[in-house]
Amino acid sequence: MVRCSVLASILLLSACSLAPNRNLPVLESVPETPGAFAAGVADSGAYRPLAWWKSFEDPVLDRVIEEVLSSNFDLAGAVARVQQARSRAGVARASAFPLLQPSVSVNDFDGPTNAGIGAQLEEVGLDPEALSAAGVEIPDRLGLTTYTLSMEFAYELDFWGRNRNDTRSAEAELAATEADYLSARMGVLAETVRTYLEIASLRRQQMLAGEIVAVLQQQESLAESRYERGLTELEDLHAARRRLREAQAELPQIEALSADAEGRLWILMGGFRADLAHTLSDYTGPSPSLDPVPTGIPADLMVQRPDVLAALQRVEAARFSVGARRAEQLPRLSLQGAIGLQSTDSNEWFDPDQWFRNLTANLLGPVFQGARIQNNIAIAEARLNEAAAAYGRSVVTAVNEVESALAGLDASRRRHALLAAVSDESRAESALQEQRYVSGVGAYESFLAAEQSRLAAQSMLAAAERDLGYARLALHRALGGTWTATDSERLMLQQTRPDGRLPVRPPTE
Repeated sequence: MVRCSVLASILLLSACSLAPNRNLPVLESVPETPGAFAAGVADSGAYRPLAWWKSFEDPVLDRVIEEVLSSNFDLAGAVARVQQARSRAGVARASAFPLLQPSVSVNDFDGPTNAGIGAQLEEVGLDPEALSAAGVEIPDRLGLTTYTLSMEFAYELDFWGRNRNDTRSAEAELAATEADYLSARMGVLAETVRTYLEIASLRRQQMLAGEIVAVLQQQESLAESRYERGLTELEDLHAARRRLREAQAELPQIEALSADAEGRLWILMGGFRADLAHTLSDYTGPSPSLDPVPTGIPADLMVQRPDVLAALQRVEAARFSVGARRAEQLPRLSLQGAIGLQSTDSNEWFDPDQWFRNLTANLLGPVFQGARIQNNIAIAEARLNEAAAAYGRSVVTAVNEVESALAGLDASRRRHALLAAVSDESRAESALQEQRYVSGVGAYESFLAAEQSRLAAQSMLAAAERDLGYARLALHRALGGTWTATDSERLMLQQTRPDGRLPVRPPTE
């Protein structure tokens, strides 16, 4: 009965945790998430962030994304950080098990009889002459070989949950690192799509700028002809030439911007320009999508946004770390010992009668450590408050970023619609002036002016399509985008979690 009561007490004590609860003052100040997004009434619905970049309906973009997912160095570094965190969590879990260390030793002693114990026998009158007279012969030297085969062990009973809290803290930090990987992945994908849209816009702008230059060259030629015939003044010719040179000056700038954007894309793809030039060989650019993006409800951001999930898990890691530091104030009970076989004859090593054991129990309690433990607890509590504040900020930031992205997407849609109407009108005007010129009732100058207006309107519409793509990308990123794991990434995460899934809720007590 006594042993049972002692065991029950040990189990009761080991089950307690000194970690603070989740009702932290900093977290209590975080406002409740609203029931719906203020700017997302028309876009309400269940957001399913699976391969969101496919909404641009561009097969070339899909190939670029595949290259980035397989070759990006930032993602490789993020995977390595997850592997480090997983190993640290494994080290922390090892504290729950006893330390076992096998040992094999051979102790060979050989010394003169008149030294050591032989000298002590002489001091009490049992010298070799006296022993010889009694019929006991003592050799000149004493030799003894002892063989030992043992298993040493050490174990600290986790009464106050120090090791258990350290383990939970490491596991929560692992979950936060996994979420950091997803956040890094989202950032890389978003930067890839944005750079791709920029390249698309620049290539289209370069094409339109070339057409504008061709129109202005015709206007310059016409102005020069009219001046030579005395039909216009010299300033009209200078004005036509100035407009042409200004348009021509745009081309080198667009080429430089394109080279810079393509270089950034090659970096994201983890290769060199010559190696990856084939990727954009049949490049056409994505078409703008005006379809609404279902946003879900603000509470979904707690699951969809990896940065919010990472902040939540770091609160848990800091909370359990406080419990571990508080446990250092209390006594520690550790057990050390060894069990094995010992004999002077190697033939008797495995004889059960030759077994031995020793067991040592140590109860150590902190007495005076110069307030080191108290300061460690204060540091851990301050880190907990810092992590809780970061989590609160991530929640507020997530909701407001979605609100801003929704407003930006709506504004970009309206601007795109207006510029599309302007482009249609300019196209109609150009077609009319061309028909009038062909029919002989209109001037060629009027057709060139209408054609220039049409190209300028198309250039503005191309910029609006790019901005619409940027706005849609910003909303995907604000909502948490997606991550569709490749086979290697899925295997990595499955090795991290038994069920292959990321933790969504904080670990239970």
